Amino acid sequence: MTAHTLPYAVNCSIMFTELPLLERPAAAKAAGFDAVEFWWPFADPVPPGAEVEAFVHSVEDAGTRLVALNFYGGRSGEPGILSIPGRAGEFRENVPVATEIGARLGAVGFNALYGARLPEHLAKEQEDLATESLVFAAREAAAVGASVLIEPLSAARGTPVLTASDAAAIVERVQAAGGPAIGILCDLYHLGVNGDDIDAAIDRHTSLITHVQIADHPGRGEPGTGGLDLERYLAALEEHGYSGWVSLEYEPTTTTLESLAWLPKERRGTTGSSL
Repeated sequence: MTAHTLPYAVNCSIMFTELPLLERPAAAKAAGFDAVEFWWPFADPVPPGAEVEAFVHSVEDAGTRLVALNFYGGRSGEPGILSIPGRAGEFRENVPVATEIGARLGAVGFNALYGARLPEHLAKEQEDLATESLVFAAREAAAVGASVLIEPLSAARGTPVLTASDAAAIVERVQAAGGPAIGILCDLYHLGVNGDDIDAAIDRHTSLITHVQIADHPGRGEPGTGGLDLERYLAALEEHGYSGWVSLEYEPTTTTLESLAWLPKERRGTTGSSL
């Protein structure tokens, strides 16, 4: 898979799980990666300062760059809280903490999980709350030179953001409300699971795509274990003007290192990339 020149990062929340979390950036570096990303790596939206410092030092000491970080999205298994009445305050408390970490480590994107639609609340109530939350987050992200990311997730998680067009509509709504820095996180695995037309999504929405993640489908394993034509999609994204990161966010079917056999080591760093 070398037809495109996009640089790779590795998600250290789902990969290198053979090791404790704080040892994973160094393992990624040893495997040839200069860039990493994480889901929110703490139990709480505002973690103790000592935990933050330990995390920051693990990335710095490894010689890696943290290119993307999730905002706090709730307890394990929750698809986000920023649109949930009674929970959005946790998201707002987290935003300055996450953006400070990201600013220290070079992040360009913060993934804001939208949250599930709840039958006890009107859809418009949740949409208005989401817009308010995301405008706040986008302003905080812009202040550190980064962008908020809106990600379509697999249908089983209850989110109304299932397709690239769903995400684009939210991005445009937040921009219209004064959110200065927001774009689509194009996870090719989730789009494939949800049956989105990935070619059409690339044609229509590349100008709004600010981050890309990959895993194969079915199975969420490494490229080549499923049926998605990931190389063709990545080449198409680059042809349409995308020049950002491609993060490996898959569940290795073997050890993490063995699962990387599809990607030559010389393609794992950023040397020679356009970034």
